[in-house]
Amino acid sequence: MFCVAPPELETKMNVTKGGLVLFSANSNSSCMELSKKIAEDVNTTIMELLIMVYACKTSCAKSIIGVIPYFPYSKQCKMRKRGSIVSKLLASMMCKAGLTHLITMDLHQKEIQGFFNIPVDNLRASPFLLQYIQEEIPDYRNAVIVAKSPASAKRAQSFAERLRLGIAVIHGEAQDAESDLVDGRHSPPMVRSVAAIHPSLEIPMLIPKEKPPITVVGDVGGRIAIIVDDIIDDVDSFLAAAETLKERGAYKIFVMATHGLLSSDAPRLIEESAIDEVVVTNTIPHEIQKLQCPKIKTVDISMILSEAIRRIHNGESMSYLFRNIGLDDR
Repeated sequence: MFCVAPPELETKMNVTKGGLVLFSANSNSSCMELSKKIAEDVNTTIMELLIMVYACKTSCAKSIIGVIPYFPYSKQCKMRKRGSIVSKLLASMMCKAGLTHLITMDLHQKEIQGFFNIPVDNLRASPFLLQYIQEEIPDYRNAVIVAKSPASAKRAQSFAERLRLGIAVIHGEAQDAESDLVDGRHSPPMVRSVAAIHPSLEIPMLIPKEKPPITVVGDVGGRIAIIVDDIIDDVDSFLAAAETLKERGAYKIFVMATHGLLSSDAPRLIEESAIDEVVVTNTIPHEIQKLQCPKIKTVDISMILSEAIRRIHNGESMSYLFRNIGLDDR
């Protein structure tokens, strides 16, 4: 088993920290498991994973299970214009290298599971985040769950229904989470070619979208606003949403997400913003960001990953980990 996991998971699996560790589970020499701490460079980590999976395959390993809490390049899961679907490429590379099973958490789009021709267990972090809301936000009954864009409305609805709270959706020009610029598809910038179509051909052009003025659908006045999403990377859209909610009368603003990439100047921007607290799980190490910004809090999800590994290793059912999860849940 090749495991790209947070340090907390290593403790629960009795794996020593740092570097690669090879051990035998239950003294069964035929079941060897590999564990590795996630590296800072995601591309290096992916390459190491592929090489080690292939090494296990050529050594006649019976099963090779990857534990990847945050699936890299998951935002590039759709074809936009003439772009590539990098998630599909990565899935094909992992399967070709010899991976036989994948454990991951909160994929950006659950349809990514279809890119694999092996079993994929897409675990959920929402039970841990819901527990945090109930235990750490004293007046959470006066809260409203906010989707910072219509694209994340389903996730917000799922949180709101489980907590029996109201929901609000921000729509308008300030949100641009799913633009082509987010995942770097226009870097380097596109070169505009003057080489046109044949003069006799007139192909109708698609009218460009123009977003309406920013609108908050739902009442947030005098309430605690809890913005939910799956990934926090570039925080500009979250900051704009927080400012809008403050203007509409929200007196406290929380941001909750599964994967806290928090790249570039995100910690500094969060510290200077109207956001009161950012809550993320430890699918990605962010100790440095927490030192830069005290507003960032961490929820430990290593328990569910270690339980998934235990169940697969012992041949037990995984259904228990997916109880009360509907088809529309994000």
